[in-house]
Amino acid sequence: MRKGFTMIELIFVIVILGILAAVAIPRLSATRDDAQISRGASDVATAVQDLGAFYTAQGTWSNAITDMTNVPFDGANPSNGINYEVGNAEDCITFTTAADGNLTVSDAGGTSAVCRGVVGRATDLLTTHEFGGQGVNY
Repeated sequence: MRKGFTMIELIFVIVILGILAAVAIPRLSATRDDAQISRGASDVATAVQDLGAFYTAQGTWSNAITDMTNVPFDGANPSNGINYEVGNAEDCITFTTAADGNLTVSDAGGTSAVCRGVVGRATDLLTTHEFGGQGVNY
């Protein structure tokens, strides 16, 4: 009596493994997208809080975004609007500062699924945030 597997048995095992891989790989990709969306939404919320705290403490905006937050942005001049991008993809959210202390957070128009997911999760932050005010002494 011979011990071992026949060629047919090995082919069946390979086919079954192939089917399992075909099902599992797209699920892993979706999980990665979900993680990037969660990180992006968290970064947007953190940036709004950091920028607000900076303006409240300093009474002015800095010329370098890195002075105000550690959230990674692809621009350096907040007076022209700076863009937040997720996963080195495309611009998702634009942050624009104004001399009166306003911070406008808006959709940058990115079309990737991850970018649209970040915009969807950060909808309540897509507005003008007023950090300046009358009668505030610095």
